[in-house]
Amino acid sequence: MALTQSEKNEIIKKYARHEGDTGSAEVQIAVLTADINEINGHMRDHRKDFHSQRGLMKKIGHRRNLLAYLRNKDVSRYRDLIQSLGLRR
Repeated sequence: MALTQSEKNEIIKKYARHEGDTGSAEVQIAVLTADINEINGHMRDHRKDFHSQRGLMKKIGHRRNLLAYLRNKDVSRYRDLIQSLGLRR
């Protein structure tokens, strides 16, 4: 159910702003989005799994806060990121 380390490394490689970057907002949002997509698949099969539902809500809230931070800091990076991740409309 969780992301494997190799999947996480691929996401980090794709969204890193420089070599060794694992903490930028873009990388964190991309990893959270992958986690959220995984948990959404789990929730389709297990509708009454309220512990996973709570974890999903926490991850969504964390991603929302990071997106708001990035939008306030640099709008062009924000727009590029949401387009590449397929967020929003």
